[in-house]
Formats: sequence, C-alpha cells, structure tokens
Amino acid sequence: MDHKNKKKTKDMSEKQITVTSPLLPNLDEFNEMLKEIWASKWITNNGSFHQQLEKALAEYLKVPYISLFTNGTLPLLTALQALRITGEVITTPYSFVATTHSIWWNGCKPVFVDIEEDTCGIDPDKIEAAITPKTTAIMPVHCYGKPVKMKRIQEIADKYGLKVIYDAAHAFGVEVDGESVLNAGDMSTLSFHATKVYNTLEGGALIMHDEQTKKRIDYLKNFGFAGETEVVAPGINSKVDEVRSAYGLLNLRQVDAAIEKRHQVAVKYRDALRNVSGIRFFDDIEGVRHNYSYFPVFINKDEYGISRDDLYFKMREANVLGRRYFYPLISTFSTYRGLPSATPDNLPVATRLANEVICLPMHHELSDGDIERVLDVIKNK
Repeated sequence: MDHKNKKKTKDMSEKQITVTSPLLPNLDEFNEMLKEIWASKWITNNGSFHQQLEKALAEYLKVPYISLFTNGTLPLLTALQALRITGEVITTPYSFVATTHSIWWNGCKPVFVDIEEDTCGIDPDKIEAAITPKTTAIMPVHCYGKPVKMKRIQEIADKYGLKVIYDAAHAFGVEVDGESVLNAGDMSTLSFHATKVYNTLEGGALIMHDEQTKKRIDYLKNFGFAGETEVVAPGINSKVDEVRSAYGLLNLRQVDAAIEKRHQVAVKYRDALRNVSGIRFFDDIEGVRHNYSYFPVFINKDEYGISRDDLYFKMREANVLGRRYFYPLISTFSTYRGLPSATPDNLPVATRLANEVICLPMHHELSDGDIERVLDVIKNK
C-alpha cells in the first residue's frame, strides 16, 4: 500500500461511526418555541405544548389515549401500579434491564420464558408452562420493533385471567395490517430516549384504552393529585416539561423521513449480507409497518469463521461501533440469576442469541460511505 492509500485508510478510520444518532429538530424552529415558553412562563404541569404533543402522538400512533412520561421506565412502573399487579409476572430475559427492573420495583417476581428465533420476542408456546396460581400478568417486549405473537398471547391471558402489559420501547409507529401494536393488551409503554427512532431527549409514554384509565394514570404520574387539595393515590412525579414537549412536536414532523432513511440503510445491509455465510438477519414481515429501529445480525461462528465478540472488537478497531444488544441476558445479572426461571437450560434460544447478536450502526445520518465501511469490516474478516 502506498503512502497516499495509507493516509486515506487512516483518515477514514478516524471518523467514528456510531451505532445510533439522535433525531434532532431544527434549532431555529426550536428556539422560536422556546421563546413562547419563556413568554408564557409556564414550563411544566400540563402546559400547552404538552397537551399538543399528547394529541399529536395519539393521532400519529393511532391510539385512543396516551399519557406522556419523563422516561421510558416510569410508564412500566406506573402500568403495573395502575393494574394493581402482584405476585408473578411472566416476561423475557432478552430485553433492556428496565423491563425486569420495573417488575422487581413493584415487589413482584419476574418469571423468565424463552424467546422465539424469528422475532427475539417471548415464545407464546412457553408461557402456559410458566403460569402458576401466583401469576397475574405477562410483560412481553416487541424486541427491535418486531411484533410478538399478540393474538396468541391474548388468548393465553384471557384463558387464565391475566393482564398483559407490552414493553413497546422499540415499537414506535409499528403497525400490523394497519393496526398499531400499541393497542394490544391492557397497556403498552414507549421510550422516547435519545437513542430511539423518535425521541424527546429523555421521555416515554403509556398507552391505554379508555378515558377513566387515562385519568388514573395522569393522577399517578402527578403525586396522585386529583385536584388542588385531593390526593387519590400514592403517585410519583413523572410529568413532562414544556421544553421537551416542544422538542417532541418538532421531531414528530420529521420522524417519517428519518424512518424511511433507516429503511434504505436496512435494504443496503440486507442486499450486501444476504449471501455471507454465517450471518443471519431479519427480513421485513409481510403486513407490518416497520420502524427500522435496529439492525441486529447473528453470527454463527462455525460458518462465519470468527465469533461475534471477535467481530465486535474488530469493528471497534475500525472505529465502527456496534452493540451486543441484548447481551448479557437480564437473567444472568446478580439480582435475578438465582431465580428458578433464570437458568440457561430454561432459556436456550435466548442464551444462544445473546451470544450471537451484534446490532450494526442504524440511523438516519448514515452515508453510503459509512455503510460501505461497516460492510467492509464484516466481509473482510
């Protein structure tokens, strides 16, 4: 390699390709909204932008009622409180820790069930065997935005009188045959963290089906206040301020364009990797509106030639940041590893996929050159 080519390679490697990049509103437009907030001096407590954002999100997401929260974990905690969940909650070990932490914080016992290979979501065929007289709810996750088998899960829940709370942190805008996945179950939660397809810096939401439940949720996220002097429940403080609400309104205007750019990235990854031995990825599901929030690939060491971890560190050396998401499993963490359901023998698919997965860079700002760099590292192992 001559000096010129060496310099080119060095320059390329110095630019870090991140696994994600936040969707940011236009700064001039945001400043104009900030001026309105400053003029009104109403910066929190159900202000105008907060009300506008709830309405706009309900319309965009095709849901009847939505309540905004300051992050994506508090809706999980509040949903369990609102539905008065006790005892055991069946869930997945293949998720972000907040899913299981919310169960633990509510004084309930998480019961782990294995996942399906084709969605990385909870396997409905394994749920019934995990049900005991203490089971009160199921908390599935639409992992990577891939819808789980919602109809089958609801049939099981109805049969045993269980509540279903969906952790839909990854599933912003995801639909099946034109119906939002957020309308499934008793409630669904969203995360609007900066790493998500749609963000409000930090934030989240809880989706419910009726006005009475919406009112109860709004009480619970505001200390339990039902009026100036009446407290109806031991609530918490999860209110969203006007600054983040304004930011969210602006981001909602551009989220569809960002999702389409993510789609184009996914198409390029698939076209390039489809015939690479030892690399498996998800294709689109017929009838599903995807949001392309992540692009996980699964590495079969024997077929690919090197392990997932070998590839992960090779990518880092090339300044290409992937993420082993979700590794390790929640069930392996110290708080949960002693649970009877946390053993690898009970979770063979989840255990294997956690050791094979790496999420490739996926966001709206990836250039063709960025994508080629990612692919070059994978192909030239």
